[in-house]
Formats: sequence, C-alpha cells, structure tokens
Amino acid sequence: MAMKQRIRIFAGWLCAIGIAQAEVVAPDVLIRSTVDEVIAIIRQDKDIQAGDQKKILALVDAKVLPHFDFERMTQLAVGRPWRTATPEQKQALVREFRNMLVRTYTKVFSVYRDQRVEVKPVKLVADAVEATVLTTITRPGTQPIPVNYEMRKADSGWKAYDIFIEGVSMVMSYRGTFATQIEQNGIDGLIKTLTDKNVNAANVALNKEEAK
Repeated sequence: MAMKQRIRIFAGWLCAIGIAQAEVVAPDVLIRSTVDEVIAIIRQDKDIQAGDQKKILALVDAKVLPHFDFERMTQLAVGRPWRTATPEQKQALVREFRNMLVRTYTKVFSVYRDQRVEVKPVKLVADAVEATVLTTITRPGTQPIPVNYEMRKADSGWKAYDIFIEGVSMVMSYRGTFATQIEQNGIDGLIKTLTDKNVNAANVALNKEEAK
C-alpha cells in the first residue's frame, strides 16, 4: 500500500474518531438505550433471573454505573462538610457511597419480574447542561412508579447525579443521616460507617451464594 494511501486512511480514521467523540447522546436516548440493553440481558440470562450476585454486579458495573456522576452524588449527599474534607476523605467517601449504591441496584435487579420502563422524550434548549429524564416503571396489576433522573452534561456525555423515586430524592435522602454521623464522629466516622455497611452487605451476599 502506497504511503499516500496509508496517510489518507489514517487521516480518515482520525476524523471518524473525532466525529464519534463529538457526538453526545441525548439524555433520554441514553436512558432508553441503557434500559433496553439491561432488560434484554436480564431476559436472556437465567443466572441473573435466579439472583446470581456476581453476574448482577458485573452487569451493573458494565452497563449502569458508567452513566452516573458519583462524585457529584456523594457531594450532594454529604452536603456542606464536603467542602472541608481532604482529597483522601473525598475519594474514600465517593468509593464507599458508590459501593453502597451498587448494592442497592443489585437488589433491584434481583427482584426484576417483567417490569416495563417508559422513558419520556426530553426537549432540550440550546446549550443545555442539565436535564430531567422522566420514566415510569410498570408491572402487570400494579400502579406505575415514577422514576426520574437528574442529569448533567459532562465532557464524556450526560451523567445522572440523582434519582427521584416517587418524588423522593435518593441522594438527598441520605443527607440527614450523613449529617448526624459527621456531627457525632466526623467525616472519618462516616467513612467507617459506610465501609462497615458495605463489608457486611458483601458478606451477606457471599453467604447466600455459598448456601445455594
């Protein structure tokens, strides 16, 4: 292959990468595609349907978590004390808060039973950096449950930083508890509490798997 042809192919490849990186998927499209992909995987995987924790964790980690801004979520949940936390403390808080939410999500997928998710289209104004994606979860014979995602546009695309379930903020629901723990034992005390809860939850899940 001639050098000029190689250069043209390489240049075209770079342009294709640039275009792909420049395209940002709309927040409602992102939620819709993620939901569809996750549900399709669950319906095809008998182990996940049976509650296989390792597979559920792998699914959540690969398909769900990349679309969340855990640093902002943790900052909102911790509130004002976040400002005085050291970089190391912030890193630990984000890690443990993320682990806690992972456990929450695995429980959701463990009880999945043919729910349907409707994602409503979002009308964005020009240069919008925040959006609310409205969804409803329905199951035959039950009332629809509204689940709304608060999202912010980052360099890597749209990220969710809070979830409202039936009008209640999942992130903000932790703030009161976190504030009390910080007041009593400081930020390190909160980190220890979260770490202990995550370890205990992991041990419980492991024991259930071993008992099968």
